[in-house]
Amino acid sequence: MGPAAHGDIAVVGHHDLTPASLRLVESALRTRLTRGSERARVTVRAAAGTAPATGRAARASGCPLAVVIPTSIGVPALPPPQDRPATGELLTLADQVRLLDYDPTDRDSCVGADERLVAAGSLLLAVWDGSPSDGRDATAHLVTYARARGIPVEVLWPEGAARDRTPRARTSPACSRF
Repeated sequence: MGPAAHGDIAVVGHHDLTPASLRLVESALRTRLTRGSERARVTVRAAAGTAPATGRAARASGCPLAVVIPTSIGVPALPPPQDRPATGELLTLADQVRLLDYDPTDRDSCVGADERLVAAGSLLLAVWDGSPSDGRDATAHLVTYARARGIPVEVLWPEGAARDRTPRARTSPACSRF
């Protein structure tokens, strides 16, 4: 399975994929994760969007799933309301839960958590359309971050995938909003 055979595969990606795109992404991730004879652990940060599709793909492919959840001073933090269903699903799929000190309502804190997730992996799978960072979405930043540290990056963007560009009212600067 390449460089990640002995380490974690970190998965990051856009939060604003259309429902049809999430199904395409889940299928593409499942196909990618089933390649190779060894099953590396897949690691995602609990949030809405790409993360639940990743969890389902990891489970279907037989890869162990590690889910990173926020803590504050070592105590699990309550996810923002828009992330709660996804977090619940991910926790039921998880083989391992990792606690990480970050604020799930602060964008910079979430980007820092994702950077730590990427740095701990031996491969980054990025569900990314190739667009530059726009101040809300940090996927481009995380790809650049991984490449600058010599971490191999594979970009997954299935044909037909699209982002939902419908403007949404921002009720909080939650992590799943970037």
